[in-house]
Amino acid sequence: MRVAIVIPAYQAAATIGDVVARARTVLPDAQVIVVDDGSNDGTGEGGRGKGAVVVTHPRNRGKGVALRSGIARACTEGAEAIVTLDGDGQHPPDEIPRLLQPISDRAADLVLGARARNGPMPVSRRFTNWLSASLASRIGGQTVTDAQTGFRAFTRAVAEQVQPAGDRYEFEANFLLEALRAGYRVASVEVPTIYGAPSHFRPFGDTWRMARAFARHAGRIVAGAS
Repeated sequence: MRVAIVIPAYQAAATIGDVVARARTVLPDAQVIVVDDGSNDGTGEGGRGKGAVVVTHPRNRGKGVALRSGIARACTEGAEAIVTLDGDGQHPPDEIPRLLQPISDRAADLVLGARARNGPMPVSRRFTNWLSASLASRIGGQTVTDAQTGFRAFTRAVAEQVQPAGDRYEFEANFLLEALRAGYRVASVEVPTIYGAPSHFRPFGDTWRMARAFARHAGRIVAGAS
């Protein structure tokens, strides 16, 4: 498969070089695309210096917009499978081959890097992580163990058909829920739970946007997938 690795990044100069280098080491034939979402700390230069293609937004527009730009660029470049991971080091690039394996085996169309709800995951995040996974499972009629993970692999067909709304973190929720409703096969691969880098997630605004993403599927939450 021709694989593209898309890394949305904002103010990630301290970590982006290592993330890109590790991704290129574990999958040397893949194209690595860093989307510098309006950083002013040299994030783009850090990615380019390690061999990534850099897409630059002149101002910060949000993670959803960055992912949309990166996925579009990957499709334009002919990628058959796309991996997304964050630029802050919380998604270990070493796990990329494991995420791609179910796609390579034709056993899944979208693979989620699922984190355990224990130890490193903040207590405040465990309940919302469990709740969103439970709701996604009911909406899609498939088992989803981590609906909030941004560490994912999916086919070009998924990338081209699933075109969700949302400019920030709700983009990822919408992407997953629309893929489930379209009938794509979703699998999960357990990955290490890593926290530490400061998050750009806005507890009130982004939580509200995520809630609205799930509320759009209220009918399935009540009745289940048909």
